[in-house]
Amino acid sequence: MDPVIIVGAGPVGLALSLALAAQGVPSVVLDEGSGKEESRPARSVVLRADTAAMVERLGCTTLRDEGVRWVGWRGMRRRQVARHLALDLGLGGTEEWSEDPDAPSAPAAPLHIPQHALARGLRDAIAHQKLIRLVTEARLDTIEQDPDGVIAHTRGPAGTWWRGSHLVGCDGARSTVRKLLGIRFPGRTAVERHAVAALRTELPWPGEALLHRQPPWRGAAEEITARPLPDGVWRIDWLLPPRGDLVTPDALVARIRETLAGWCDGVTPPYELIDTGVHTLHHRLARRWRVGRVLLAGDAAHLLGAVGTQGLDEGFRDVDNLAWKLAHTWHHGASERLLDSYQSERRAAVASRLRAADQSLPALRGGGGLRTYLPGAMRGHDALLADGHVGRGPLGAPPAYPHSPLAPQYSGGRTPVGTPEGAPVEDVRVTAPDGTTVRLRDRLGQGRLLVLLVAPGTGVWDPRHWRGAGVMPRLEEAVDALPAKAEVLVTEAYPGAPAHAVLLVRPDGHLVAAFAGVHPEELYAAADAARGGSPTEETDGTDGTDGAARTARAGAEVSAESDRTADIH
Repeated sequence: MDPVIIVGAGPVGLALSLALAAQGVPSVVLDEGSGKEESRPARSVVLRADTAAMVERLGCTTLRDEGVRWVGWRGMRRRQVARHLALDLGLGGTEEWSEDPDAPSAPAAPLHIPQHALARGLRDAIAHQKLIRLVTEARLDTIEQDPDGVIAHTRGPAGTWWRGSHLVGCDGARSTVRKLLGIRFPGRTAVERHAVAALRTELPWPGEALLHRQPPWRGAAEEITARPLPDGVWRIDWLLPPRGDLVTPDALVARIRETLAGWCDGVTPPYELIDTGVHTLHHRLARRWRVGRVLLAGDAAHLLGAVGTQGLDEGFRDVDNLAWKLAHTWHHGASERLLDSYQSERRAAVASRLRAADQSLPALRGGGGLRTYLPGAMRGHDALLADGHVGRGPLGAPPAYPHSPLAPQYSGGRTPVGTPEGAPVEDVRVTAPDGTTVRLRDRLGQGRLLVLLVAPGTGVWDPRHWRGAGVMPRLEEAVDALPAKAEVLVTEAYPGAPAHAVLLVRPDGHLVAAFAGVHPEELYAAADAARGGSPTEETDGTDGTDGAARTARAGAEVSAESDRTADIH
């Protein structure tokens, strides 16, 4: 069978190729460039715990070698710049905060890494994969579809025709794939601008990320962010007016010296300036993410990043959502509902994130109250902004898909647990039938459903004893009969789940349903819904026009409201 064609060799395209290879799907990655990553410390990315774990599962080792997890998160405002208090981020009305990543209620610390190091780690992982072909200096200029696949043509030294089962455009904000499909990309330009500098120096809070609002020194930016990188390097961002004058080298050096002096008791410490830049953030959302066998992911489908949101995080979540659906389609065939659900779920999630950022901007940037009620806003504007940076709340938390077209119908055997249906499951410790004990997150991304049994006390028994006892034989028999591949796991406890509860989890870690005990027929129905139904449940054909129509219909219910607010005309 033909490989999947991936256009674009940025972090999202590289990650998608690895995610497909982990599930036995070959791919061809068309790289417009030379395949070499330019070292730019000022161009760095922040990964939340879920996306960092996904990238590590793909074999990227540079996260451990060249990434930094913040040991804390500090916020300061004008009236309290001299006081370094450690106040809980959740306390309403505080104007200075510090977050303890080990606290039970705190999310895992974000990971900060130079983008070139991340891309290099992904390329190194690809070098060990026989299922991935990376083609450099290949510029796409043509896409054609038929009922059985996609044909793409590239110019350059490797100019040729390529045949694939599907094609995914991961080719960035100026996506050629999106333009060839004629998909609109509405939104707002220059939502925020930041002057950026990477420098080696010592700051008073080693390892802590800093958000400084309204610094007291004259001519300071309204907001300054400092994040640690390896080897004593810091990335510092200064918020600029959306459409202001150009930032000259002299002006940037003056900002650096004033900022360092403001943070270090009036004395500018020694520093080495390594890299600089100006980062302009846009908010845009593609109207469609699927046309037949061609799909969009990452910056080709969406642009965001204001007030602490992270665009690459969302691109990796696109990969996590799409890879198992493409893999299932490639290996087994699938109903159109399965691939349609990629747009329905991910476009609605990103639209919600864009809407939250758009609603919070007027308040956070001095424009008055929130336009509409935004969850979390009552805890204070600074806390809302910090949520985006540390990865929680409407600006930063991992998305849930409560209205997914893959959600099963309600049945009588269901039971509520601490995770809502459609939300990411908790990363509990689990035991496989072979006795291996790992984190649940380690079993994700392998293209199979997970069936998790909550069985208190099993941790002290040898699996040879409990595999043949209690509900296990009946559960394993039910799992063997499921319409999609599944793995049985056992945990001592799961938040909010009663003993003997059975949780059905998607390959990307989102909860399908939870049952009070073993209910084979209901478990089968839920698994069938999660795979999009039988491959014979087709509607129209698979040509580009019909596929686009089906995609639009499938996403209409969950994205109608998003279209009104997140396109941001």
